[in-house]
Order: sequence, then structure tokens, then C-alpha cells
Amino acid sequence: MGMMRRLLALGLCASAAACGGSSQGGTDLSAAAVVQIDGSSTVYPITEAVAEEFRRATQARVTVGISGTGGGFQKFCRDEIDIADASRPIAASEVEACAKTNVDYIELPVAYDGLAVVVHPKNTFAASMTVAELKKLWEPGAQGQIKRWNQVRDGWPDSEIHLFGAGVDSGTFDYFTEVIMGKAKASRGDYTSSEDDNVIVQGVSGDEFALGYFGYAYYEENKDKLKLVAIDDGDETNGAGPILPSPETVGNGTYRPLSRPVFIYPKVKSLDRPEVKSFVDFYLKEGIPLVRDVGYIPLHEKEYEMVRSRYAAKKTGTMFQGTTSGPVTLEQRLSQ
Repeated sequence: MGMMRRLLALGLCASAAACGGSSQGGTDLSAAAVVQIDGSSTVYPITEAVAEEFRRATQARVTVGISGTGGGFQKFCRDEIDIADASRPIAASEVEACAKTNVDYIELPVAYDGLAVVVHPKNTFAASMTVAELKKLWEPGAQGQIKRWNQVRDGWPDSEIHLFGAGVDSGTFDYFTEVIMGKAKASRGDYTSSEDDNVIVQGVSGDEFALGYFGYAYYEENKDKLKLVAIDDGDETNGAGPILPSPETVGNGTYRPLSRPVFIYPKVKSLDRPEVKSFVDFYLKEGIPLVRDVGYIPLHEKEYEMVRSRYAAKKTGTMFQGTTSGPVTLEQRLSQ
């Protein structure tokens, strides 16, 4: 089943207690027990797939919202939800906000995702782009100035470029701007932005001179409507020349800099409730095979073992603050 078709089916029971059904050898939980999750639209397909299976195994209800990573963390730090889905690590300002409300959390990577840069299938010229060209196109100073394809690279058409990208509350937006521009949230504003990746799919697939970016999993589901752009980071140590995102290049780290882990953040005090603890237990065991089913790239087994150890030890805080400069693998971060 394709991811979008699967999600349509999942969405029919996203908040209905009846979706829990009878226990299938799992933990029996009260139908009044609710696990509340919100955040990243990128992580939503994984979490919703896990939630569907958890509902089948228990009587608990699981609600999964899509407010974007930033919107999810706002609710999380206001103590309104149990788990935040995030397509980037928690930011320093969010760490501070959670500290003010005494919200402790465990940072749990659950999959890898690559950001796909996409164009219309009829685009025959933009087969690849460099990181410098992406920066030239998307940096704040490009607003109102870089408007035509031939301004990005000599020899490309003298045609107006139409841009589609992630909304400002999205972790995808934060990640893309940080690795391409060198500063999170530094972006031109004259583009069509949306927290809903399907809007970006529709925009680019309907415009021969459009370009957009979003999570690789959404490209996989819509690859008949879109064309990938290979990215050249200029670093030959991870493979010379432009590299296309794929499960292999994202999983082995050669598709740089647009590969990343994605996360769930369970609240420590919510784990005192059996329905929340059971759900996170389920996510990190039975839920892992669903990662590939919905189009994402699983972590390496050793990394999953380290994630489960982090969870079992209730190791709070983030691995992504105060690290040394230079490439640091997820395994290295998990071992800190």
C-alpha cells in the first residue's frame, strides 16, 4: 500500500476509540486512556502507522496531530501533549521553554529521512545542483532578486522560477535553512510555503518551472509526478559529484548535507501513565518494521539498541547541544 493511501485509511480512525479493537495479545488498556501526540508532518506517517497497530493491540486511544515540529514543541513545552514528533532536534529556545514548565523529555531518534529537492518531470536542465546554488536561490538576499533559472546557473532557461517549500513552523524548514544557509530560519520569504507536504507535491508537479523541497518519503510516494535533483556538497570523501537521495545514500550518510534523523520526544512524567509507556515501548520494538513500510529509512540495528538503552535509562536532555564542530554520526551522539 502506498504511503498516502495508507494514511487515508489510518486517518479514518485517528481519534476513534473503536479503532483500538480487542486486544491481540497486547496490553489491555482502558478506552478512556488517551496518548496525545503532535508535531512534525514528516514524522506523522511513522507515528500514525505505529498508532494504528497499537490501537489494534490495546483499548487505548492515540491522537496524532500535525502542527509542525515547532508547533508541536510549543504544545509539548506548555504541557499539553505527551509526545512531540520532530524532524529536527529540539532547539535551544525550546529547551528553555520546557525547563520553565518543568517538562523533562527523552530524545529518541526513530528513523532517517533525506530532504528531496524536486522539479517537474519535464525539467531536463536541473539534473543536479550544488549546495552553493541552493544557497544562492534560497538565502534571504535572494528575495525579489533571484527570480529566473538562468540567475542560478548560466545556460539554464531565462524563465521565471517558482518555489515551494516547508512552512516556517516545520522542522524541515529549520533543517534545510541551517544546512544550506548556515543559519536556521534564514530563508527568502517569497515562495509558497506549507506545513502540508502534499501542497508542495501539487505545486511542483503542476508547474514545469517550479522547484521545491520536502522529506524524501513524500517523493517516493509521488515519484511518478516529480523528478529528483542530485545534490553536490563539494566533499569528495563521501562520494564524488552530485548524489541522489535514496534509502542507501541516506542510510550510509553519503547524501549530504540533506540527510537527518527524525525523532519522538516522550515526556518523562507522561511515562508514569501505562498507556504512554506501553505506546513508547511498542514504538521502539514492534513499530520499527513500520519505518520502511511508510517510506523512511531505518536506523542501523546498533543505533536502535542504543536508542532503547537511552529510553530504558530515562536519559533526559538532548544530544544535539554543545557538540564539537565537524561531522558527528548519530552513533557517536548516542554514545555521549
